[in-house]
Amino acid sequence: MARKNRSKMDLQFEQLLWKFVKWAEAQDDIHAVIVVGSRARVDHPADEWSDLDITVATTNPERYLSTADWLENIGKPLITFLEPTAGGGGMERRVLFEGMLDVDFAIFPIKDIQYLVQNEISQQVAEIFGRGTRILLDKDGMASQIQLRVSSVKTKLPSPPNQHEFLEVVNDFWYHIVWTIKKLKRGELWTAKFCLDSYLKWKMLRMIEWHSRAENGWTYDTWHNGRFLEEWAGNRILEGLRGTFAHYDKYDIERALLAIMNTFRWVATETAEKLDYPYPIEIDKTVTEWVETHVP
Repeated sequence: MARKNRSKMDLQFEQLLWKFVKWAEAQDDIHAVIVVGSRARVDHPADEWSDLDITVATTNPERYLSTADWLENIGKPLITFLEPTAGGGGMERRVLFEGMLDVDFAIFPIKDIQYLVQNEISQQVAEIFGRGTRILLDKDGMASQIQLRVSSVKTKLPSPPNQHEFLEVVNDFWYHIVWTIKKLKRGELWTAKFCLDSYLKWKMLRMIEWHSRAENGWTYDTWHNGRFLEEWAGNRILEGLRGTFAHYDKYDIERALLAIMNTFRWVATETAEKLDYPYPIEIDKTVTEWVETHVP
């Protein structure tokens, strides 16, 4: 539900946004400005901690990626850097403006936008645009055409993993449990902790997504990259995750490894049962027994 009262930061974001749009209108190379993400969504709309995601279609992307002086036309930038976009294969300039206003400018060449108009819309693009967009500048009408086409795309319904995909995740998880213990025993705490609290957590997340959909139906929305996990994963899983993260400490990493093993085991076992797949009990047992001989 959208909030009735807008925060001071909401208003600051809107002021910054419209200042950018007004400036972009005068730039011959900018053809479209589209807001995506939480500040365009109805479901889980922006709160006071949300950033602003702006997609820019331009004939001169290099101008906005190789230089940052143009940001002065919008506000006072404190920090800026480049990174790949979350989807679409582009690059974005991330900016922290004065007042801690964080804005991501996803810069796309106009040819990419034209491609979307003329060709089939991918599921990835359909999902990004389908969750909500605000078209603020559309000199050629292309943004409106994309929005119209996205609305007509039949969203590909999530499907259960096949048995091979399921076992790949399970085997990958248990392999890296052993790998992490070996790094820990060698004294490589950074590497061990990184695997525990990054790589293994991604495998855990994939299994949690499958478990949640197996329980609630395969159209159940698990968002992406763990977004809003606290809302959709269920209390049992949240409780199970509680002890699976570690301090930068050998003994705490060992403790958290045992915790994530226990949580992954029951989540994966229940998922296998719901999918009618065999769970590799012997692999689990063999790895667990080995770990117990190396963890006091």
